[in-house]
Amino acid sequence: MERDEIRLVAPDESLAEAVAAYYRRNRDFLRAFEPERDEAFYTEAHQREAIRRELRDREAGTAFRFYIQLSGAPGEVIGAIGLNNVVRGVFLSAFLGYKLDAAHLNRGYMSAAVGRTVCFAFDELQLHRIEANVMPRNGASLRVLEKNGFVNEGYSRAYLKINGVWEDHIHMVRLNDTLH
Repeated sequence: MERDEIRLVAPDESLAEAVAAYYRRNRDFLRAFEPERDEAFYTEAHQREAIRRELRDREAGTAFRFYIQLSGAPGEVIGAIGLNNVVRGVFLSAFLGYKLDAAHLNRGYMSAAVGRTVCFAFDELQLHRIEANVMPRNGASLRVLEKNGFVNEGYSRAYLKINGVWEDHIHMVRLNDTLH
């Protein structure tokens, strides 16, 4: 998928070193938003295995990860976005998760990536509902979702364990109005 200055690329084992480099560059920045990570997480070998899982999940139709690259720098990964826990049947739903390199914030890249991923979820996967959960202190992420038509559906106390602490989250949702 492409839009303006960014490309969204599907997982491929050839990305393992670029993904590991992304995580190493952003280790301190991402710590406030992610689970605790052990040292192995930051290696090419670990990321290669993670990509293999992502490919299996994609084949099973349960998750769809994309890596974010700048159109002018295809060898570098500057973030990731994905639809996780895809449920079919009467629910037709998924959870949205995303992260961006600290050096590339406030340029509209994540807003564009979320917009493309929403289109993929609604047009290609024919999902009805996308849910995203954001810590209240993450105003930038809340703005990205609001720009993309997500609405606040509630507050979840101690929702996810982030960096060793159970964090509250705001539950943001976007519905596919074409399926009504």
